[in-house]
Amino acid sequence: MASLKQLVDYCDKRTRRVAFKDFPGSHNGLQVANDGRVTKIGAAVDAGRIPFEQAVESGVDFLIVHHGIFWGGVQPVTGPIYERYAALIRGNCAVYSSHLPLDAHEEIGNNVLLARQLGLKAHRPFLFQEGEPIGWIAANKLKRSQLCARLEELYPRVVTIDCGPAVPKQVGFCSGSGNSAVPQLMAAGVDTLITGELREEWFNYAQENHLNLICCGHYATEMHGVKALAAELAKKFRLPWEFIETDNPL
Repeated sequence: MASLKQLVDYCDKRTRRVAFKDFPGSHNGLQVANDGRVTKIGAAVDAGRIPFEQAVESGVDFLIVHHGIFWGGVQPVTGPIYERYAALIRGNCAVYSSHLPLDAHEEIGNNVLLARQLGLKAHRPFLFQEGEPIGWIAANKLKRSQLCARLEELYPRVVTIDCGPAVPKQVGFCSGSGNSAVPQLMAAGVDTLITGELREEWFNYAQENHLNLICCGHYATEMHGVKALAAELAKKFRLPWEFIETDNPL
């Protein structure tokens, strides 16, 4: 058994929570406490009643999420919002949220781990948010078809826009939404972007600027960071951990 404070302190330091500036409403860090003791760690992409109930049913009392509770701003604690909190409090389950820090992290971040899945080494950051790099870039020698085939083995749904080179030289990684990354690709020397989702308008942009854009799902590309942090935390404090899968297709 470990204390809630021990786990929170470790996560805060590991993710550079205090130093990292995120979007308003993300509120990284401990969002809901428990009774102060932790016996099992969980990881999930999203905060929500269903993943909370699944976590409690599995015996999780410290749940790490990527998308936290407070994105909607101030809301009355009624209806579905009440049910979210009720599930946690009844189950004595704490929630710790880490958004952009777990996209950006150079060791356990979503984008570095996406590159590693393909056998690529992320070596150069891009897509800066308040001075902090969110995305990563990897040099590549594989054919585009090889990259796509590997991604199709790893992800349930892969959408490709093949308007760039058949052998990409520089591959950018931006988990989740890649809409802010596309306009920065050419300036960063990137010809291929692997991301979660994109708006429709980027198809013409890719054609005109000879880019490959590969979408693997917002949810699917943001599982890696929470899993990595949970596994690391579990090893350090000798606790079991589990990924709470919600089968989100988006």
